[in-house]
Amino acid sequence: MTAHPPPTPPFRDPDLPLAKRIDDLLSRLTRDEKISFLHQFAPAVDRLGVAAFRTGQEALHGVAWMGPATVFPQAVGLGATWNPELVRRVGDAVSREIRAMRARDERVGLNVWAPTVNLLRHPLWGRNEEGYSEDPRLTSAIATAYTRGLRGDHPEYWRTAPVLKHWLAHNNETNRDTSSSSVRPRVLHEYDLRAFRDTVEAGAVAGVMPAYNLVNGRPNHVSPYLREQLRTWTDEDLLVCSDAGAPSNLVDSEHYFDTHEEATAAALLAGVDSFTDHGTDGSKITARVRGALERGLLTEADVDTAVRRQLSVRFRLGEFDGYEEAGAFDTPEHRALAREAAEQAIVLLKNDGLLPLAPDTRIAVVGLLADECKLDWYSGTLIHRRTPLEGLCERFGAERVSFAEGVDRVRLRTPEGTCLRVPETGDAHDRVPGAEGALDPALLAGRTDLPPLTADATGTELALIDWGDGVLTLRAPDGRYLSVADDGWVRASADQPGGWVVQETFRLEPHGNGHLLRHLGTGRPVCVAADGVKVAAPEGTDPTVFELEVAERGEDAVSRAASGADVVVVVAGNDPHLNGRETEDRTTLRLPAHQRRLLRAARAANPRTVLALVSAYPYAVDPAALPAVLWTAHGGQAAGTALARVLAGDVSPAGRLPQTWYADDGDLPDLLDYDVIGSRQTYQYFEGTPLFPFGHGLSYTRFGYAGLTARAEGEAVRVTFTVTNTGGTAADEVAQLYVRPAGPSVVRPRRALLGHARITLAPGGSEELSFEVPLPAFAFWDVARDGWRVEPGPYELLAGASSEDIRLRTTVTLAGEPAAPRPVVARGLDAAGFDEQRGAEIVDRGKVSGDAVTPSGEAAELLYQACDFGPGVTGVTVEVAGTGGTVALSLDGGPALATLTLTTPTSGPYDYTRLTAACAAEGVRDLRLEVRGPLRLAHVGFSG
Repeated sequence: MTAHPPPTPPFRDPDLPLAKRIDDLLSRLTRDEKISFLHQFAPAVDRLGVAAFRTGQEALHGVAWMGPATVFPQAVGLGATWNPELVRRVGDAVSREIRAMRARDERVGLNVWAPTVNLLRHPLWGRNEEGYSEDPRLTSAIATAYTRGLRGDHPEYWRTAPVLKHWLAHNNETNRDTSSSSVRPRVLHEYDLRAFRDTVEAGAVAGVMPAYNLVNGRPNHVSPYLREQLRTWTDEDLLVCSDAGAPSNLVDSEHYFDTHEEATAAALLAGVDSFTDHGTDGSKITARVRGALERGLLTEADVDTAVRRQLSVRFRLGEFDGYEEAGAFDTPEHRALAREAAEQAIVLLKNDGLLPLAPDTRIAVVGLLADECKLDWYSGTLIHRRTPLEGLCERFGAERVSFAEGVDRVRLRTPEGTCLRVPETGDAHDRVPGAEGALDPALLAGRTDLPPLTADATGTELALIDWGDGVLTLRAPDGRYLSVADDGWVRASADQPGGWVVQETFRLEPHGNGHLLRHLGTGRPVCVAADGVKVAAPEGTDPTVFELEVAERGEDAVSRAASGADVVVVVAGNDPHLNGRETEDRTTLRLPAHQRRLLRAARAANPRTVLALVSAYPYAVDPAALPAVLWTAHGGQAAGTALARVLAGDVSPAGRLPQTWYADDGDLPDLLDYDVIGSRQTYQYFEGTPLFPFGHGLSYTRFGYAGLTARAEGEAVRVTFTVTNTGGTAADEVAQLYVRPAGPSVVRPRRALLGHARITLAPGGSEELSFEVPLPAFAFWDVARDGWRVEPGPYELLAGASSEDIRLRTTVTLAGEPAAPRPVVARGLDAAGFDEQRGAEIVDRGKVSGDAVTPSGEAAELLYQACDFGPGVTGVTVEVAGTGGTVALSLDGGPALATLTLTTPTSGPYDYTRLTAACAAEGVRDLRLEVRGPLRLAHVGFSG
């Protein structure tokens, strides 16, 4: 008899509907197999021919952590391009490299954890480099473009499956797994949710990743908004991947649940589909899921729901159809795109005519970043690189460029008269300016095969690099950084500071007549012993007290270089692994003191000084005495070439600031104050004078704006105006359209971005721009109706070159929907639905859903406007929980109508009780509540 091959299972049939294919495969999986899929590293199911699958491939601005790749500018730099089409092409290049790298390394995943759409609300956030903008519309435009590039252009199969990070209201590294962001409803809907929503609705998003923090007292990994908001925005099955270790945090650090079984069940029910925890070991998560099933906290149907979402993504990636897409890696096109992106990301902040530089200019390039091409935590390994020094040498000629790094050259002398010495290795690690390639990739922290430092009479002259806040790095003459491996020995063994725990940083602490050299990675002081130099054991030998001998101050070297040049370019900024990064927020907007000294030295020696800031975030610098200032994020592999081309005028700068640059730390709210409305944060609400405003950026030419018109047409407002290049240089302009409600009934943005366009114009060229703005773009979240509302009346439309450089204005009147008073008799008041507050914190009403309000200090004041008490009420009821306190009510700022006191503590924070009192009110009045004491107020009701 002829053997017939087994029939193709339905899940392998590409002609069947996707839902039927998923149903079929799901039905073939055993319960244990389905449970195993819930961990980040889902194992293979060999009997079905189903391969192993891993969620998570970092690709924020290129393929990260997988070796050599094209490195594009940091995300904040991509945001500074204000160019969605460019960013789409970057995403397309990154996804092609992922496919190419996966073809030779199965560890490379197709589920991409990018982009980050957290809004850059506060410039001291350590992860500022990962976001695009402080504005939700600009962020969503750039994020949508990147996800479309990552998704690819195949009509059916996705090249990669992008996951947005980090849901939700996440802007602090300080206590990031235990701090709670208090987010009122208007801020939630108008600000934090908006960037996620617009990007998801655009249709190229595979899922989201919850953030470590809590929102309104509830961990994001059990957020009700995953169900109530996210999953209502699309018909696609979205995959929710936990952040690393966050499922365990629910018990271990947040103490939100008593057991891991409860926590895992709650996260799964809230919508988490893939658990990133315990590295590659899935046994703990699967055991917790089984325990939750045994305790009745979950059903198998709940597991099926999560697995279905995972399978949906895997089918879309073409896994079960044998779909493979030939990728492209490090192509000439990708290299050119990296340079184009770096050029478009450069922002000219100030120019008194010094730029562009003439071809025969003699340039001194100085500063700690002058010969650096810094990577960050989410970078790939550089294949190509250009530092500012290399770029300027290439563009102007090495004979016209001089260099001074500006580091202090020091020796560290012991009380015995010896100095620290770096042993020779026989390896040459110096780079030649202008040469391709990075340092030896094996020269990384953690190496133990190199000899440790010793001490002798002459020692080694070290470069001491001061990054601010007392954080130092020390570098040997051949470019190797001092580092400490697990064995505790100090070696010159790293090409750059880096790693999750940076082992290349030290601090000099005054001690007696000298200094202790404390290693920051271990927290231990350095000691010199007979067999070498190591960090002292906790109860080991006494630490060595060093005398710091300065052979040359960095300022002196900068002064010499600056005095002999026509123009000085000071390259200042940050190392993305130090003093502001994941796990560490910044403490100040100011440049580190050492870099301020270098800038002063350069300016004193040569007034023709250009400050080029290369940084992951804004700085507060005084531009008054500087003829030119530029900023760029760390620009990837082509950063130096891009900077040189802009300085030379080969490219007219057209980057624009994606966030406000504040003049002083005093302009900033507390890092944990997420109420952008109440504390007047971001360009939308800030009432002070910024150092440089949102959207700011200059050009080497001039642009004129004319002919602004606006008219309401059906469900949109059509806005047009014309931009003309009135100068003599071909250049890009970023035209920006803002709106400002005239006479709003509640606090609204002083201006809010409606749209923008980056266009290229030749001298004398013009282009008419047209924007179709849907009416919902004019809406605000009306807490009285718990929904969106377009307020009727006039809206001022503003067109210009930045949020403050407004060239044209016109007004359009919208019919909108009239306000209605709060129907407090019928519905009462949810405590968190206030119009204004002082001293209030929103917390979780219950562990699953709902909000309550509690004082953040001694008392909280809450205002609820236009409450309709009808013909009259006679009583009030409040729902409260806690150990004691009072709720006092008054109308229109008058005397207290009623005071309700919780005298008997409730059994827990979620065990609410009702307090009642007499209360007489009628008509439409503003209601004020004063809440005192350790209680939670959830709801206020009234009776007739």
